Amino acid sequence: MARFRLQGTRVLAVDLTGDSVKAKNGAMVAYDGEMTFKKMTGGGEGLRGLVTRRITGEHMAVMEVKGQGTCYFADRATEINLVRLTGEKLYVEASNLLATDAGLRTGTTFTGLRGASQGNGLFTTTVEGTGQAAVMSDGPAIVLRVSAATPLTVDPGAYIAHTGELRQQLQHSVGWRTMIGEGSGESFQIRFEGEGLVYVQPSERTTIGGQL
Repeated sequence: MARFRLQGTRVLAVDLTGDSVKAKNGAMVAYDGEMTFKKMTGGGEGLRGLVTRRITGEHMAVMEVKGQGTCYFADRATEINLVRLTGEKLYVEASNLLATDAGLRTGTTFTGLRGASQGNGLFTTTVEGTGQAAVMSDGPAIVLRVSAATPLTVDPGAYIAHTGELRQQLQHSVGWRTMIGEGSGESFQIRFEGEGLVYVQPSERTTIGGQL
């Protein structure tokens, strides 16, 4: 299995010994040893994955990197976070997914209004199995635990990914900007309940539901 490690916080190094890794197309910045690069159809899921992603609008251009040596990946100097999966499922926006072990399965799932509030559509990418995934964030991400005793509320623009058995619901909130007259009305927040981990970035994307 490929070995993932970070070089600083913005470059992912993947050590390969004849195995392969799936990565965002064009994210390779350097490599040593012998490598081959192959563009994959449908996010690595073949024709079915291509059709699914066109229908859902969850676009992910992926390449397979295979060989002996070390390959380095980066994307616009964004921070990189390593997520180790042991059979569970990772939910992450396609634009935030940098690389995965070749053995991990990717797909799409319905997010409903949560996705619409982020401006990312009604579907999101899933990564499932045993191995590592590299997730990008705008600034160093924090990982927050959700339990039955400690539900979590997150700004849609700061959310990047989550794992575990979590239930999500949108809730309205009058924010500070609204109270001082700078907002345009109520804002949406995502409330997570259950057991799991939520990855949050210290920066807010422009969202549809952030200010309505």
